[in-house]
Amino acid sequence: MDRVADMLTAINNAQIVLKKQISVPYSEFQFRIAELLKKEGYVLNVEKKGRVPNKKIIIDLKYKENGAPVISKIKKISKQGQRIYSTSSGLKSVKSGFGISVISTSKGVMTNKEARRNKVGGEIICEIW
Repeated sequence: MDRVADMLTAINNAQIVLKKQISVPYSEFQFRIAELLKKEGYVLNVEKKGRVPNKKIIIDLKYKENGAPVISKIKKISKQGQRIYSTSSGLKSVKSGFGISVISTSKGVMTNKEARRNKVGGEIICEIW
C-alpha cells in the first residue's frame, strides 16, 4: 500500500468531479507534500484534523475562474517497486517550467527548482502540472 500514491490519486479524482475538499489519512510525509502544493498555489488550504488513531489531512482544492481545476495532472514517478533518484544537476523541468516535481531530499520535501537552487538531489516523488 502506497499512501502517497493514494493521496495523489484522491486529488486527481476529486478534481475530475470538481469536489471542493478531500480528506486522506495522516502521515507526516504526506502532510509535507500537501503543504508544498499549497505553497506552490496548487491547492487552497491544508490542515490536520483529529487525534492519532483517526488523524486526517483535509485538503481544499483550487479551481480557476472558469471552473477548471488548477492541477491538470499529478503523475507518480517513484514507486514502491522502483525508486527514482536524481542529482541536483539531473533534475529536469516539468512541462517546460509550467509544472513542478516534488523531490524528497536530505533537507526535506521541496520542488525541483528549490532542489536545483540548493544543489541537493533526492527521490523524485511526483510531477504536477
